[in-house]
Amino acid sequence: MAHPAWQSAIDIKGLKRMFWYCIIFEKPAGPIIYPNETVGKQVLKSDIGIAVRDALARIGVDITEELCFEPIESHALGFAPFAEVKTQADFLRAKSDYILEVIASFAERGVKFISTDGVVISPFAKIGAGTVIHPNTQIRSGVTIGEECVIGPCSVIERSTIGSRCIVNATQIYDSVLEDDVKIGPFCHIRPNSRLCRGVKIGDFVEVKNSTVGEGTQAAHLTYIGDSDVGARVNFGCGVVAVNYDGKTKHRTVICDDAFIGCNTNLVAPVTVGERAYTAAGSTITEDVPADALAIARARQVNKPGWRRKKQNQQ
Repeated sequence: MAHPAWQSAIDIKGLKRMFWYCIIFEKPAGPIIYPNETVGKQVLKSDIGIAVRDALARIGVDITEELCFEPIESHALGFAPFAEVKTQADFLRAKSDYILEVIASFAERGVKFISTDGVVISPFAKIGAGTVIHPNTQIRSGVTIGEECVIGPCSVIERSTIGSRCIVNATQIYDSVLEDDVKIGPFCHIRPNSRLCRGVKIGDFVEVKNSTVGEGTQAAHLTYIGDSDVGARVNFGCGVVAVNYDGKTKHRTVICDDAFIGCNTNLVAPVTVGERAYTAAGSTITEDVPADALAIARARQVNKPGWRRKKQNQQ
């Protein structure tokens, strides 16, 4: 007698574009079917979803943490997506086989892999020929990557578009767009609603959030660009912060073309730095900077000759 989840699947499997990863459990669980994201959240709340979660829970698997089982057409990759799962070890083997099949399908289409170690790719990702994938890289759902890119090692990309000839090194990217010829990493975080235009260079320990960064702009290290509109050919010195939050409201920072932002500058939003303007290192900018101006917002240095000797004498 079929498990109720199996019968439910039979009842609805005629729907178009609905594909299933099938898992056969030990009796008395019977055969059940794992519903994928194509079906939508409602199915995950249905009898099928409940049965799957319960069955996987019996062998210690939390499906909310699994990335590899996604909707897939079996004929598209040339293998049938069926696996017999009775234990956690069985599940691990099935998952590993699935991951390798997906990787092989991309390799056949011209994607290069330095190693498959730690690589997990959504079968619905789009990756251009000549792109190189390094180890420990996750390319999740909703990702499009152009040609001749270098992705990884140790990178995560989710629901984002990457242009051609980009380098993404040890970086996490979510819900964002990188245009062609962008170089980013290592150790960067590109948060949702960001756009890095052609030729942008983002270096180590830089975070970008809800911002547009114009063509040819560079932020080499230790910078936070949040809620900002940055023009073309802007240079960020080390330690620049777009101070976007006043404790209640997020404000935007505008940096116009060809501006130069000195090291350790705080840009207290809302604020605008005009075209070709400079900010001196160590400045806290709280007012708009006109085009072509130099803004200095720091205490004047004072040197006290002989101070050390006087201090020692006092002791």
